[in-house]
Amino acid sequence: MPRTAFTPRRRRLMATAAALALGASALAACGSSDDSGSQDASGPADLTYWTWTPNMDKVVDLWNQGPGKKQQIKVTVKKQASGDTLVTKILTAHKAKKAPDLVQAEYQALPTLVSNDALADISGEAGGLKRKFADGIWQQTTLGTDAVYAVPQDAAPMMFLYREDLFEKYGLSVPGTWDDFAEVARELKKKAPEKDLTTFSANDSGLFAGLAQQAGATWWTASGDKWKVGIDDAATKKVAGFWGGLVKEGAIDNQPMYTPAWNKALNTGKQIAWVSAVWAPGTLATAAPDTKGKWAMAPLPQWDNESNSTGSWGGSSTAVTTDSTHKSAAAKFAAWLNTDPKALAALAKESGIYPAATDAQLSGAFSEPPAYFSNQADFYPQAAKIAKTTAPAAWGPNVNVAYSTFKDAFAAAAKNRSDFGAALAKMQDATVADMKKQGFEVAE
Repeated sequence: MPRTAFTPRRRRLMATAAALALGASALAACGSSDDSGSQDASGPADLTYWTWTPNMDKVVDLWNQGPGKKQQIKVTVKKQASGDTLVTKILTAHKAKKAPDLVQAEYQALPTLVSNDALADISGEAGGLKRKFADGIWQQTTLGTDAVYAVPQDAAPMMFLYREDLFEKYGLSVPGTWDDFAEVARELKKKAPEKDLTTFSANDSGLFAGLAQQAGATWWTASGDKWKVGIDDAATKKVAGFWGGLVKEGAIDNQPMYTPAWNKALNTGKQIAWVSAVWAPGTLATAAPDTKGKWAMAPLPQWDNESNSTGSWGGSSTAVTTDSTHKSAAAKFAAWLNTDPKALAALAKESGIYPAATDAQLSGAFSEPPAYFSNQADFYPQAAKIAKTTAPAAWGPNVNVAYSTFKDAFAAAAKNRSDFGAALAKMQDATVADMKKQGFEVAE
């Protein structure tokens, strides 16, 4: 793929047919021809890695004492904050040409970093790793192009979690489709008016994004010099209308997650299900400790009986920056960290990572179910099957604005039980306005 340089005021985006077919954000590889990371400096490499993952230094020690020592590539971990805070810090460092060699980046942050020329194309070193990951996960690190901007680290396939004992008590069936889900919510309300199947929460944008992803949403695409923002596309409108309808009729709760009230509702059985992701057992262990061993997991409900896909709620990757003078060495470490069996075992044990690498999802730490789900022996085998069905996602360069607007607009709509479609329109309009303000050309 041709390489194109662009500044924050000149962002030329070259879409490929593959990118359009995937509905991905198509970006040309964004380094200029004289990138400092285009060739490694001679001699041993001493690399710096910014990450928020707990105990990453213990995992990196395996590299430094083993493959890294043999190859004279040493990696030093610098613990950082996560989310938008880290993205801002990376971009600030990059403006001064002082970004670290390696960074941990959430999948939705990659387009922002690429559009600011902060990440190197490591397709030459890491392109052969594609077969080790689900297509929908790998696509998020390529942005639908021939470039590779990161190696997937952890996956967060979405799934449906429910109180197995209470489903049995109230004679409820595990929903296979979203229509079934709605009927189960209504049936529970009739049998136990004081209970809710679940809640719609606006305080974590990733949940809604993952649901839209599963439905086939394409929030950002690019063609030629222009971006197209489709946050209000048909798929997302369907998702917003579905959840807004359930909230309006009172079939589910409308309160936010992660509050003391939400914890109590889960712990007492006032809420008996949660649309979540593979990391949910850890959250439930804290939020609802009294219900350990009473939950079960199933695939996410589908939009029709023929479909079989899930969305992602979270997940991150390991990327090499354009400021690195040891791009090849850094790419070797990123590949080892996320595909080597010993590294993946250490990430699971020390950091609680659910690996994106498919071979690791049934080995080592994942040969037994989570302690909280000790009653479901096939928890991880099911999770691995679900992870393979991860739908591709279409991220853009200002996800932070879209997410922030979602929280405000949908929180108000949920609280007032008002039109979710109007909230979605606000999200679309704010995202488009911000992109134009930044200097992107946006197709209407």
